[in-house]
Amino acid sequence: MPPRSDEPRRDPTGSRRGSSRGAEHREPGVNGISDARAYTPRGRTIREGGGAARTGGGAEQRRTPRSSRSGDPFRPALQVLDGGRTGATRAGRRETAAGGRSGVVRTVSARPVREPFDDDEAPAPRRRPGPRRPARPAAARRPVRKPRRPPKLADPRRRLRLGTLLVLALFSTIGIRLVFLQTVSTPAYADGGLASRLAVVELPAPRGAIYDRTGAPLAHSVEARYVFADPTLVKNPTATARLLSPLLGIPVSELADRMKPRILPGTTTPSRFVYLARGVEIAKAKQIMALDLAGIGVHRDERREVPGGDLAANLIGFVSQDMNGLEGLEAKYDDVLEGKAGRKRYEVGQGDLAAPIPGGYSQTTPAQPGSSLELTIDRDLQFKTQRILSDGMARTRGSVGAAVVIEIGTGDVLAQASFPTYNAADPTKVNSPADREDAATSFIVDPGSIHKAITYGAALQEGVITPDTAFPVANTITKGDTTFRDTHQANGQKMSIPGMLAFSSNVGTIEIADKLGPDRLIDYQKRFGLGQPTGEGMPGEAGGRLLPADQWSDSSHGSVPIGHSVDATPLQMAAAYAAIANDGTYVQPHLIKQVIGPDGKRTAGPAPKTRSVLSPQNAAALRRMLEAVTTVDGPDGRATGLAAAVPGYRVAGKTGTGLRYDNGKLQPGEVGSFIGMAPAEKPRYVVAVFVWSPGGEGGAVAAPAFREIMGFTLRHYRVPPSATDRSPKFEVFPH
Repeated sequence: MPPRSDEPRRDPTGSRRGSSRGAEHREPGVNGISDARAYTPRGRTIREGGGAARTGGGAEQRRTPRSSRSGDPFRPALQVLDGGRTGATRAGRRETAAGGRSGVVRTVSARPVREPFDDDEAPAPRRRPGPRRPARPAAARRPVRKPRRPPKLADPRRRLRLGTLLVLALFSTIGIRLVFLQTVSTPAYADGGLASRLAVVELPAPRGAIYDRTGAPLAHSVEARYVFADPTLVKNPTATARLLSPLLGIPVSELADRMKPRILPGTTTPSRFVYLARGVEIAKAKQIMALDLAGIGVHRDERREVPGGDLAANLIGFVSQDMNGLEGLEAKYDDVLEGKAGRKRYEVGQGDLAAPIPGGYSQTTPAQPGSSLELTIDRDLQFKTQRILSDGMARTRGSVGAAVVIEIGTGDVLAQASFPTYNAADPTKVNSPADREDAATSFIVDPGSIHKAITYGAALQEGVITPDTAFPVANTITKGDTTFRDTHQANGQKMSIPGMLAFSSNVGTIEIADKLGPDRLIDYQKRFGLGQPTGEGMPGEAGGRLLPADQWSDSSHGSVPIGHSVDATPLQMAAAYAAIANDGTYVQPHLIKQVIGPDGKRTAGPAPKTRSVLSPQNAAALRRMLEAVTTVDGPDGRATGLAAAVPGYRVAGKTGTGLRYDNGKLQPGEVGSFIGMAPAEKPRYVVAVFVWSPGGEGGAVAAPAFREIMGFTLRHYRVPPSATDRSPKFEVFPH
């Protein structure tokens, strides 16, 4: 092996290997391991000479890249032999080994530090771990490429402007929304928050009352309570029902069944409310609350009271538990009587503070009580009329009766009674729903002979007859296939018009109607109010039926004039006689006198319709002839209406025997009737009584009932008695 040179190894540029930190001269061996790596045994670098020429002997040493030292095969061995000591120690050992050489130390100036991207030489890449390869000659190395320029960075000002615009747009949107919420939507949001704090209390409005003409209540509402149950809270329905039954008057089984848990129809939600009783008296409600039963409560309610029980019940009708009119005047004028409930809404606290907040939101809609009705009915007269009618009907079986009292001139209906009747406070206790009907407006009959007054009145008005007319009357007359007979036969004798009325001659009436003609007779039927409802005020009033002239058969010429083939109600016939009593002027009968508002303001009811039917002279003549019905009693016979005569008063009227049809079917028995007016010289009142009985006893009831009702009416209103000595004397068969 050749001797090792003391010259330091140099790189191709002439610089000695070692540290590249700084350009200052360092003493050999002061840099420790770095100088040890830069030293080579041969003392020269592979590129010795070329580097020295390029940099010069005095150039500063550049730190040799690690890749340029990898070609020295002795460096690892030297590092191991040195034991990691510094370069100065190794230098001392080299000097000692040289055998007494002088202590001259060669120094190699450090190569100046080269800046990155120098064009002459790129830094050697770091060698990956692995077996070392022999260094290639400098001439075999690839040319170093010029490094690329770094990419141009984006302009940050553009991103800043874009971000600023986005932030401004965001805050603008938020600001606009806040302004919208604070101005436009404020009421809606305020109400939404208020709703969760509001309590609502319903203020019930009482239903209007029904009074008679004197102001006495016939039906009115009083404060009460309803009792309810929450089935989900009732612990023991049977035990609870036993405690409530004595107070409510309802069987235990029925109450227990109501309190059983139930599911609302169509849902899976359990029912939490069920009525146990309505209209409970306040005192009983307090007793129920004192029991402190789980799931049982009471609340304000209203109860309809009918002081008279069955007094005018068929007129008044009744209401439901919810105070809705169901029948009678309660139903017809439900919109007038019904009140409009009010409401109070106020702000309350939450939880334990669930009480009205002082100064908080509060709004009250006052309740509007219903208006009241003042009827034309006289309570005392109504009571007496009902009593007289029911007493007379007690002598019949399965019968129907009606009685009407009308004031002449005004058309006021002072009394309107029906039999059977019922207790309006308990409308369910009836044998049949028909028992609750008002017979005066729903009882349709063939009026029979009472219709003859219309035929004679039309004949007088049309000049067909006069009060002095008389002509022979046969015992029978045939029209078509029907033969009509008289009960009191004249045997062909000349008979006066008062006599025909007194004995209710069918033959004489038919002969007069033949001279009058169907068209004129039908015209007067309509004038007297037949064939259409009177409009009195009762719901469901029947209008009756008139047979048109073109539908008359041959027998109709005999049946219609005497009151058959004609449908009419008791009220219609009573109004027709009231026209005769009122000097020939028809006045629509009515029940409503005035409406009393919640504020006490009184409004008169609709004015009744009026029309002229007969002249006053003909009406007076007809009244005089009708007096024969209650006065003729002599050798020629007894008039049909003697039983209707009122002692001390002149009475004009007519008896009748008719038929009853129900749903187009003829009913067994007969309808007995009497309609009259008193005092006959100047009538004040008209009374009509109709009685249908399957056994035909109606005629025996109607006339006596009329006498009692008319007598009480005249005394009740203190009508002076008539001068009976001035009553006309009638000749039935004039010579």
